[in-house]
This record gives sequence, structure tokens and C-alpha cells, in this order.
Amino acid sequence: MTVTASDVDAAIACIMSGLLPLTDRDWSVRAGTSAWDCWRTAEHIGDTLLSYAWQLAVQPTARYVRAVATAEKDASPAEVLEFAVTGGRILASMVRTSPAHVRAFHPAGAADPEGFAALGCHEALLNGNDIAQGFGLSLEPPRDVCRRVLSRLYPQAPAGLGAGDPWTSLRWAGGRADLPDRPAPNWLPHSAPLTS
Repeated sequence: MTVTASDVDAAIACIMSGLLPLTDRDWSVRAGTSAWDCWRTAEHIGDTLLSYAWQLAVQPTARYVRAVATAEKDASPAEVLEFAVTGGRILASMVRTSPAHVRAFHPAGAADPEGFAALGCHEALLNGNDIAQGFGLSLEPPRDVCRRVLSRLYPQAPAGLGAGDPWTSLRWAGGRADLPDRPAPNWLPHSAPLTS
């Protein structure tokens, strides 16, 4: 199961459709169980997705590109969401145009375009859902995208973990959901290629 730029597009479409109706609200409320408010969480999504795109563009082997992207401090909720969506669209473009053999630094291992696509989906969906939870809601991402991201980033997951609801499983693997029949995982996402 390969994670593609189209999956990044789907994840971004999900956060856009789920969060845009909330942009008339106060985004200084806490984002789910995060220490950040909703505004800062959306800014984090944009910065992280842009940083993944930069990694693919420059391909450093020992560190992240030394830059941070921020939204303007007076950006409205709609504008900071636009910043997050921008990061996702640029990442999707870089995934589409990067050859499969490209590798770039990530703390979990040198990632390929598929790895950065999976990481981007993971960041957008989990953090986007944190924002939705700040308003008592939840995102409903495409389950096939969740299944592919879960498979790519968490190869150490127990067999059949995604057989139920892959969105619940992805949130659990990412430390965002409590599944009463399973202890909390202590895994980090595996972004390096599974085969080189």
C-alpha cells in the first residue's frame, strides 16, 4: 500500500472541509488534549508540511532545512487554516515531482517521497482532529488513506490493527486515542523506506 500525493490532497481536503466551518469561532481555545490552542496547532500543521516539502526539495542528509514558517500573528482563523492548506499543497507538489529514489533527513530515518507523504497526512489529520476536538467535533478522513498511512508509518503495529476502523487505529498509534483492549503504544513513526 503506497502513500501518494493524492493521499496528501485527500488529507488536506478533509481538514479544509472539517475546519473551515469553524473559522468564525474563537481559535484561542485549546486544541483537544494538545498544549496548544487551535490557532497555534493550525500554524504547526503549515510549518511541518512546508518543512517536509523543503526536505524533498533540498535533500539534506543530517538535519532539517534550517527554517521555520509562521503565519502572521494577526491572521484570522480562516487565514491560518489557509496557511496549513498551503503547506499541504506544496508538500503534495513536491511528492509528485520527486523521484522515488530521493532521500532526505528525518529523525526516524532518511525518508523517501512516500515517507514524507505519509508523515504529512499523519500530521495534518491528527493535528487537524485536535483542532476539531477543541470545538467538540471530530474529523472524518477517508479510511483508505488512514489505512495506507498506518501501514506505512507503523509497520510494527500488531497484525490486523487497521482491520477495524483505520482512523481510530491511526489515532491510537499516534497517541491520540484510547483503545481499552490495547495498551498505549510507545512507537515512533517509521518514515524511512521499508526497502531501499
